Amino acid sequence: MKTSSIEPFFATLQAANPHPVTELEYTNAFELLAAVLLSAQATDVGVNKATRKLFAVANTPQKMLALGVEGVSEYIKTIGLYRNKAKNLVETSRILIEQHGGQVPRSREALEALPGVGRKTANVVLNVAFGEPTMAVDTHIFRVSNRTGLAPGKNPLEVEMGLLKRVPPKYLQHAHHWLILHGRYVCQARKPLCEQCSVARYCDSAPKGLITKSTEAA
Repeated sequence: MKTSSIEPFFATLQAANPHPVTELEYTNAFELLAAVLLSAQATDVGVNKATRKLFAVANTPQKMLALGVEGVSEYIKTIGLYRNKAKNLVETSRILIEQHGGQVPRSREALEALPGVGRKTANVVLNVAFGEPTMAVDTHIFRVSNRTGLAPGKNPLEVEMGLLKRVPPKYLQHAHHWLILHGRYVCQARKPLCEQCSVARYCDSAPKGLITKSTEAA
């Protein structure tokens, strides 16, 4: 993707969805952290289905710790790797209480020190809960960044660093959501919906005839 195309690429995505939000359901920073922790190798739909019942009884570190591993497991057993995730969630709750006064920390280092929390999860929490301009690279963002030529990379960290360099500052806070949603619903893995894509004219991989048509339409 040409540098000159990046601004209109994001302007188009912003115009279609000015205030994008995560599809994970949450009402506080702890619920968000828990939901993202549970979402590894699981769909947002599946996570939301489980957390609606879980958060009704345990939406704070104190309540989650009191529920215990077995108790948490009963609520999330429809989610993949639920036993390990239950252990991580309960241990994370314990650490939040003992080391952070029951609050979700706002630093990457503190977040990544929590069980089951890697760089991507930390980036989501920093971005969504605290408004930090971070870039959590999941499979959708990795695919879109490479396919469009926006920020090619061999691994998530390379793509993340590329995005932080190329995305204009005014779009950074919401870019993560625009790219995820674009990858989830339009720039899909097996069959991208190029004919329906509003930003195809800026994409390195869009069919040439489509680009011409798109450019003429503009």
